[in-house]
Amino acid sequence: MRRSATDAETQLWHRLRNRQLAGWKFVRQFPIAGFYVDFVCREAMLVVEVDGSQHANSISDAKRTKTLNAEGYSVLRFWNNEVLQETDGVLTAVLEVLERRGPVGVRYHPAPQDQIQKESS
Repeated sequence: MRRSATDAETQLWHRLRNRQLAGWKFVRQFPIAGFYVDFVCREAMLVVEVDGSQHANSISDAKRTKTLNAEGYSVLRFWNNEVLQETDGVLTAVLEVLERRGPVGVRYHPAPQDQIQKESS
């Protein structure tokens, strides 16, 4: 676990905590399968990660996402600058995934059971 959050993580946490996003409960820096994820809504099995530029085309992030998916978690990733400059848009995207209104682009990696549910709908 990191000792301190980035500015983007802090900003997002202030908007996610205390069930502020349509009543969904998030926790931060939560351990899953040997990783500490930035944020997770355990009820929806959704991990939200906030990435800096060091994560661009990261092989370790791809492995991390695959492991989290195998544990049943969907993963939604945003860049730091997206969170800092477009916080409302980020929150809208998170809510769309939580309410199952569809994937929000290439940064969304659904868990296998989510893919099956979408195909049968």
